[in-house]
Amino acid sequence: QVELVESGGGLVQAGGSLRLSCAASRSIVSAKYMGWYRQPPGKQREMVATITRDGTTNHADSVKGRFTISRDNAKNTVYLQMNSLKSEDTAVYYCKYSRQFMVDQWGEGTLVTVSS
Repeated sequence: QVELVESGGGLVQAGGSLRLSCAASRSIVSAKYMGWYRQPPGKQREMVATITRDGTTNHADSVKGRFTISRDNAKNTVYLQMNSLKSEDTAVYYCKYSRQFMVDQWGEGTLVTVSS
């Protein structure tokens, strides 16, 4: 099992930037992939971005060109750089750790609020 702690959320004006961090309690090198997901108010959780063990990234169409996922294996941390934020980016952002033969692990989430 792995514990994930997200941080970096907060209130920001539209057009602004935030960087989210996800610190894992164990090495993330063993994860098949790590990901950021979000759940807007009253909506279902959706994928924002993922990064595989070899560094391959995938970003949702709605955030391409604005958000960037990255990882620092030495710090067991995954980041989500969010630029040009829009009001529709308002959501609770969750970090996920996925590994073969293990149930996906989720953090508690961090709230991002974008004011227009």
